[in-house]
Amino acid sequence: MDTLITHGAGMDVHQKEIVVCVMTGPEGEKPNIEIRSFPTMTRDLYEMLRWLESKNVTHIAMESTGIYWKPIYNILEGYFEIILANAQRIKNVPGRKTDVSDAEWIARLLRHGLIEPSFVPPPMIRELRELTRLRKKWVAHLTAEKNRIQKVLECSNIKLGTVISDIFGVSGRNLLKRLVEQGYVDADEIAGCVKGPVKKKVFELSESLFGNLNEHQIFMIRHSWDHICYIEKSIQELDKRIDDLLKGFREEMEILQSMPGMNRITAAAVLAEIGTDMSQFPSAAHLSSWAGLSPGNHESAGKKKYAHRSRKSPHQSKPL
Repeated sequence: MDTLITHGAGMDVHQKEIVVCVMTGPEGEKPNIEIRSFPTMTRDLYEMLRWLESKNVTHIAMESTGIYWKPIYNILEGYFEIILANAQRIKNVPGRKTDVSDAEWIARLLRHGLIEPSFVPPPMIRELRELTRLRKKWVAHLTAEKNRIQKVLECSNIKLGTVISDIFGVSGRNLLKRLVEQGYVDADEIAGCVKGPVKKKVFELSESLFGNLNEHQIFMIRHSWDHICYIEKSIQELDKRIDDLLKGFREEMEILQSMPGMNRITAAAVLAEIGTDMSQFPSAAHLSSWAGLSPGNHESAGKKKYAHRSRKSPHQSKPL
């Protein structure tokens, strides 16, 4: 088997320890193998960096083990060419699994160029990706809290949602604030709380707000309401941070937003996931496959058995 990398290292990464196998030697000769273990504290990672440099290592391969690879990648990035491997694709021989054998196996695969690298975007795109994914989670939490308030209102037979399509719009929020503050909303207060076309529905609103809201339900609504206010403030701060990062990608954002149905938030999420270097994806088909949108095939003896389902999105099945 051809030797493509003469000075490489394989790493088996864990939470507390890293096993490193350095494999060096010219093509056609039996490689020299050195194995060392390092703790994962920052000082130890820099010691590992110096040791790898002393061995003239040029390439490093490691598994995408949870999030444990990230601090190692951040420190070694810029010193070596790092290949992050999908753990499912570089499994060792069954029955012979130890940390040392895993590190040696990864180093051997690296030496012969048998590891397909996973897509790892540059630091700024990684930061943007973390922010957009965090924003997505907070929006989900915000929706959950709104649904919780809606559920409590229905349980107390307050039918505000049947009169106002969005109870968290301007008019709905004003009514909810009064409801949280005093536990009820007087009929003469409703007109001063609502805006726009909803002013024509004062009587319907008065009827919908007449329920049997008790102290416990007011407590539940109040705490969900406070959480909603906190999450909305946090999302605003996130948006400002995302906008600051996007200043360096104005042209890319304009291109993305020129697509139908693509607003600024969606464009930022797409940019964060695929980056700007399209050389990572040789064709549109490769990008579709990476995104989990291309079902595979299962064919044997000239017969098509079935088509594999599309896999999950890349950030669930592929490392960052």
